[in-house]
Amino acid sequence: MVRNWGCVFLSEISVENQGSPLRKSSHMLMNFVPRLHLVETLVLQGEGWGLALSFGHPYDVERLQMLVLIIHQDLTGLCSNHLVSFQQIIRVQSPDGVKRITATKRETAATFLKKVAKEFGFQNNGFSVYINRNKTGEITASSNKSLNLLKIKHGDLLFLFPSSLAGPSSEMETSTPPGFKAFGAPNVVEDEIDQYLSKQDGKIYRSRDPQLCRHGPLGKCVHCVPLEPFDEDYLNHLEPPVKHMSFHAYIRKLTGGADKGKFVALENISCKIKSGCEGHLPWPNGICTKCQPSAITLNRQIGTQNSLELLEDPKADVVDEIAAKLGLRKVGWIFTDLVSEDTRKGTVRYSRNKDTYFLSSEECITAGDFQNKHPNICRLSPDGHFGSKFVTAVATGGPDNQVHFEGYQVSNQCMALVRDECLLPCKDAPELGYAKESSSEQYVPDVFYKDIDKFGNEITQLARPLPVEYLIIDITTTFPKDPVYTFSISQNPFPIENRDVLGETQDFHSLATYLSQNTSSVFLDTISDFHLLLFLVTNEVMPLQDSISLLLEAVRTRNEELAQTWKKSEQWATIEQLCSTVGVQLPGLHEYGAIGGSTHATTAAMWACQHCTFMNQPGTGHCEMCSLPRT
Repeated sequence: MVRNWGCVFLSEISVENQGSPLRKSSHMLMNFVPRLHLVETLVLQGEGWGLALSFGHPYDVERLQMLVLIIHQDLTGLCSNHLVSFQQIIRVQSPDGVKRITATKRETAATFLKKVAKEFGFQNNGFSVYINRNKTGEITASSNKSLNLLKIKHGDLLFLFPSSLAGPSSEMETSTPPGFKAFGAPNVVEDEIDQYLSKQDGKIYRSRDPQLCRHGPLGKCVHCVPLEPFDEDYLNHLEPPVKHMSFHAYIRKLTGGADKGKFVALENISCKIKSGCEGHLPWPNGICTKCQPSAITLNRQIGTQNSLELLEDPKADVVDEIAAKLGLRKVGWIFTDLVSEDTRKGTVRYSRNKDTYFLSSEECITAGDFQNKHPNICRLSPDGHFGSKFVTAVATGGPDNQVHFEGYQVSNQCMALVRDECLLPCKDAPELGYAKESSSEQYVPDVFYKDIDKFGNEITQLARPLPVEYLIIDITTTFPKDPVYTFSISQNPFPIENRDVLGETQDFHSLATYLSQNTSSVFLDTISDFHLLLFLVTNEVMPLQDSISLLLEAVRTRNEELAQTWKKSEQWATIEQLCSTVGVQLPGLHEYGAIGGSTHATTAAMWACQHCTFMNQPGTGHCEMCSLPRT
């Protein structure tokens, strides 16, 4: 009910009320509007009298039976000598969303713009408002022009641009489709693959059905119209059915409504108590529903005593830096559990299946830790990230006792449980995890999982213990038909890091051996080995971290000319000279060596101990460090 107005119409009519009594004004209104009928007289206690009226136009069916409410605060005429105009709502769209501004038709443009500035929190000169989206028809702060003169009507949509975006030639530009940016989301740069997929149509196109379609070749009907990628009926009827739609199909489902996902926010799960709650003492002395994390309910997604501890890599930052300069980044981790079944047939044991486990609880926790360290950048999340693209690959035995590669990810619930240290492995049951119980040091939310009992009923059980199959999602593994390699394939590759136990060490002797065995005339092929590049950057004798950028660019772009330019540098000449001191003659050293021949002749006789790698002076038959013989 509208109060303090002389009259309110749902049409474009203005009536001048001269303070007549209530019934007299109603007769005047009935004479003014065709087919206006008195419906009933309402008594509003403490708020005066009111008349409910209806009117209709024979030519406008949608306006028939529309109610008009007339309210008077005083029977003598509250609206005496006042002009009552139709109140209209004008929508104003900005980069941060749409807001509604209340105005009248006789309101000046200057007054209207002041309302807009107050509503959006702008200074008077900090924005521009246009009638059209392409920034034409700018509304200026004029005191002589009314909204009626500007032809701005009830329900019209205007477009506001901040000063940095205002201008007659530019357009509203976004890196993603309309509605793809959540309201209030941080300004983050998504992955290239996300930017590419967000621009694709994504629809599932179907050909004309010869039996059901009754239209021409250019027509479409319900039997052949393209489907959205999140269509449940289509996904369920595939063979095999698709249980989990892709992330971008899910994004299109969220942003495909009438509001285009304006209020969509992908919230990351948290198992910790929210900080800042002042209504009670901190945990363990108090907790409330405002700060208590929600319980987690898991749905079904799809062992050995030996264990392996993964240590922190002290060179991880350098590895990421080199990979970034080569246009690479980490996408997952891989491990193997291959055990020989029959050495004569070359078969392996099939140990991971529905009767045992696909991933052990320790492997799930490790996968969750890796996924937390490599989050997926997402505009729709207030945190700027949601989930992860990091995958877990397993080289294991398949049903045919041959080597198979299986791919997995853990769910967002598992990531949250691992991040907040709420999930533990079971010692003697690798297929089971265990949700921790709350203690005085840590509050742990209840974790449940759904199961089917022996009677076929769905039951909910506490995750103590928890089958890890509720935490994992299987990922399809494939191999490209035409692989594209960033690095060269060598018959004698450079040793891999952290293989000292296997007798493979990275030192200048192994570098000299590698260079002497790879005598390719194309220097780029010889140097295109990631482990070699990492050794050149991280070795303690002659690290090249500050001077290898040109070489990394040559490897990334496959530019032999750049590689040859770097090969002539003083740093590479020093590396070759160090290699020559271990007793391995490098081919073509005299062509580009930076050090004179006499020095080379002296150092070439130095030899490295095969047992401790100590560099010994020429003419000695035993190592000066370990006293073992040279041969």
